[in-house]
Amino acid sequence: MKQLLRSAASLSGATRPALWRAGWSLCACAWLWSPGAQAAAPPRTPAAAATPEAQTPLGFDLPGYWVSIVTQNWRFRMVVPLRGDYAEIPINLKAKQFADAWNPAPDEAAGKQCEAYGAPAIMRVPERLHISWQDARTLVVQTDSGMQTRLLHFAPTAADAAAFASASWQGYSVAHWEVHMAPFAGPPRAGVKPQRQYGGMQVMTTHMLPGLLRKNGIPYSGKAQMSEYWEVNGEPDADQWLTVTTELQDPEYLQTPFYFTSIFQKEPDGSKWDPTPCSLTQ
Repeated sequence: MKQLLRSAASLSGATRPALWRAGWSLCACAWLWSPGAQAAAPPRTPAAAATPEAQTPLGFDLPGYWVSIVTQNWRFRMVVPLRGDYAEIPINLKAKQFADAWNPAPDEAAGKQCEAYGAPAIMRVPERLHISWQDARTLVVQTDSGMQTRLLHFAPTAADAAAFASASWQGYSVAHWEVHMAPFAGPPRAGVKPQRQYGGMQVMTTHMLPGLLRKNGIPYSGKAQMSEYWEVNGEPDADQWLTVTTELQDPEYLQTPFYFTSIFQKEPDGSKWDPTPCSLTQ
């Protein structure tokens, strides 16, 4: 640098200004790369991450009231199945022996009326759902049948997990969005390829108390784990449908995973909401 400046001083007036500018540019670069200059630079503030509520896929309009649409398995869902009627559930011999010997009276007396309203069974009960956001990362799913409450945790914290360390009827559910992008025929914008989010919600539930899949004694154990995929179809100003596809695994009572689908239609309001307590006999 000193050699460059001395050379500039010995040159003619026409050449000297260009070399002086080059020299000062090099000085400025050296200063910017010096440790002191870097330490003095203000830190960058990271952009705040969008909350799970804000990341909801377009068209996935969950909050509101939904009613069960019972178009399949009517005789298992609308009335209490007869003893020994275990069709369509892949139970093993141990589960059959349990169900054959099961009696609702002792369980009712023991305060276990809600054992047929646990997470693996509650979406199949004829009911209405009330879905809302408790906060920006927790969905609340309430049922009028059995008056149950499911909490679906997005990005759960250690405190969330600790709060649900003990088993319960609804267990501990962790949710996340499964989002894709698709072409969207919206107004064209220069230089921007129109895109639209779509997708669904995946939910994994563990830490469940042992309960019943049906009110005729078909059991599931505390080792059961449940995976769900939630999907919303339709338009906000027209009919909307919620489809919940479930896979239940239970190494104690099921020979293979049990798959089933629950369908709900959105209602305009909560005027038909009718909370009723759990019952094993109706």
